[in-house]
Amino acid sequence: MAPGTPVTPRVPAKPAVRVELASQRKLRDRNKPAYRLAHWPIWIFVFFIAPGPATFRLFEHGLDKTRAVWLGVVILGTGIAALRGRLPGAEPAPYIIRFVEDKPNPLYRRVCYTFAWSAAVVFAALNIAGLAIAVATGHWYLRQIYDYGYFPAALAIWSAGALGILPRVKTSTQGEGHERRYFYGSVWAVCVAQPALGLLWKLLPHTREADSAKLLIFVAILIAMGWLARNGVLPRTRRIVPGELAISD
Repeated sequence: MAPGTPVTPRVPAKPAVRVELASQRKLRDRNKPAYRLAHWPIWIFVFFIAPGPATFRLFEHGLDKTRAVWLGVVILGTGIAALRGRLPGAEPAPYIIRFVEDKPNPLYRRVCYTFAWSAAVVFAALNIAGLAIAVATGHWYLRQIYDYGYFPAALAIWSAGALGILPRVKTSTQGEGHERRYFYGSVWAVCVAQPALGLLWKLLPHTREADSAKLLIFVAILIAMGWLARNGVLPRTRRIVPGELAISD
């Protein structure tokens, strides 16, 4: 470079994955009643659909007496847990403040997030299997898949949770800043893909061509939402850069 040539300062490249600085997150000492109440229906749904084959019959035939009783039990149990502050998001105050802190992960959080992972993963996996088999054979066996495949798949997830393998279910909350990304990314993906599949089920005929379209669209939505979550575009999917105080949602 010749003497006297002006030097252009280098501008740092914009990160491909969006991050969230812990120091920029608003701190709160207490969770507002509305915030706590808003989390209650989420956990009602998670535990209500836990008996998968019965849930399949619910969507197939509607609410019966047995399912109504189960719903009442779930509402009562989760309501008591919420009032005691033993339900994620329904605690009187945020549990996780410092993301890098090696803090014990309470049992209620580990149990709740284990069942949430099961709800997010197992139903989507079984629906993919049912669609794939329908495309390959020309026949639907989704009822049989749920009857015989749900609990083995769910037990695998529940066992992984009991062993502390799943994100947000580990014995320590130290990795919360990035583990929550995987959780919320999965939740966003299935919450968009499953209703879309239900709509396609109603609108499209039950032919191999239509079933192929359902499968492709369902998987495409899961992949697209996963990509958005990976890049931190969706709410609560940005990696939180640790080092300072921050509130976990």
